[in-house]
Amino acid sequence: MTFLESIYLWNIMKGMGITISHLFKKKATIQYPEQKRSFSKVFRGLHVLNRDAEGRENCTACGLCAVACPAEAITMEGAERLPGEEHLYREEKYAAKYEINMLRCIFCGLCEEACPKDAIYLSQTFAPANYGRKGFIYKKDDLLIPHPVLEKEAYQKALGEKATNN
Repeated sequence: MTFLESIYLWNIMKGMGITISHLFKKKATIQYPEQKRSFSKVFRGLHVLNRDAEGRENCTACGLCAVACPAEAITMEGAERLPGEEHLYREEKYAAKYEINMLRCIFCGLCEEACPKDAIYLSQTFAPANYGRKGFIYKKDDLLIPHPVLEKEAYQKALGEKATNN
């Protein structure tokens, strides 16, 4: 071992060179409120219950999404459509209660794949922070996409990337 190697001068100089080179590289940090980071095309965010073009709910409460969920985060109760409710629900059976516990959800997308009616999909929106456990249990009203006829702009915004893919 030489004298320079024994005092670690060469290794210290190499480390300082790496540190100084990082000063001139592009930073990975973004200024969040002004700049937003873009997500990849396969990003799975919040769940959305879909409607058809007339504004009727697609979900028929078949329960396949709840069965496919490995975390058992989805609970639902089905009900029969009453006469005069044809403008609200597509099929004779609908989900009267639909809840997703986001604390249990692992965002795997199996519920989206299991649904035969394309009633649920994972959007490009990430889950917001909350202070209480009850805020993470999303009910049907929280998950339902805006009405496509009455709220056209909100509906297109909620569709996001899904609108361009179809």
